[in-house]
Amino acid sequence: MLKVLVASSKGGAGKSTLATNLAARYAVRGKNTVLVDADRQASALRWSEKRAAQAHPVLGLPGLRRDWARQLPADAQRVVIDSAAGLRGSDVAAYLDTVDAILVPVLPSAIDLEATEPFLAELAQLPRIQRGKVAVGLVANRLKPWTHASQLAVEAMRQLAFPLVAELRDTQGYVLANALGKSIFDYHSEAVRSHQDDWAPLVRWLKKVA
Repeated sequence: MLKVLVASSKGGAGKSTLATNLAARYAVRGKNTVLVDADRQASALRWSEKRAAQAHPVLGLPGLRRDWARQLPADAQRVVIDSAAGLRGSDVAAYLDTVDAILVPVLPSAIDLEATEPFLAELAQLPRIQRGKVAVGLVANRLKPWTHASQLAVEAMRQLAFPLVAELRDTQGYVLANALGKSIFDYHSEAVRSHQDDWAPLVRWLKKVA
């Protein structure tokens, strides 16, 4: 059972979008997938409720209580945890005995990079991460790769303490799909497939750390 925590020290980085689309990708590929929502806004939980009647459902579980792991079904194959916004390293430490990997979404701006660096420094000091028991990967989110700003941001992310494992381009498709309890992996147009391809490096990285 692969367990992935999606965490960010800054609100608005696309944490829930990353969590819901990753969960949907696994479900579409036939994996029994659980989405744990530890954010008080409960947007991931509402998304899973909308998705319940669709072809590839994702089981949503509330994750605000510390005993959420006891609610996981025995046949769960993939667990994605949408953490609360604005976490500190000490908050992440509570998950480290449970998860295999942490994904940190980062927006391509100087403000987001500056806000993320102290958080990554805190993660780097956690013993299980230091020992390589839990992998940490950065996800460049909402990129506009044709802009100088996004290009510079990606280069800066490559210099941070953890590997950059995916570069996700900006598209309204994420917003439109989310409102319906769907993901970009539920569509098959050529334009959407190009964005699906952005996720391939991320999925390969998670396979390696499982």
